[in-house]
Amino acid sequence: MRSKWCRAFPGVAEQVANARHFVAALLDGHGPVDDAVLVVSELAANAVRHSLSGKVGGWFLVVVGFGDDHVRIEVVDEGGERVPHLCDVTSQEEGGRGLLMIASCAKDWGVKNWPNGRCVWADLAREGS
Repeated sequence: MRSKWCRAFPGVAEQVANARHFVAALLDGHGPVDDAVLVVSELAANAVRHSLSGKVGGWFLVVVGFGDDHVRIEVVDEGGERVPHLCDVTSQEEGGRGLLMIASCAKDWGVKNWPNGRCVWADLAREGS
């Protein structure tokens, strides 16, 4: 990565919009803004909804890394029992399609687990790459 930016947010649903604005401002003129906003929106919402980040006093961290040919969006949360995974597209459950949307617009994505949390990341192609 040539450069990285990060910002921590309180683990409440209302902060997902602030995470979107943070990413959109960083990528304005430097990358795929719409895809990046979709990615951070889904990952931040998942962090608040499905991890310990959504508990009282919780937090999540958004990291934006600029490479020569891609932008990496990472959301670090405080972990929890549920492991991020792709859901069956035929499922009748409400929700559960966020990672499918991310997988469809990203060059690659994945999950890194740590003892006290996890990071879900997605690499997006930069224009002209």
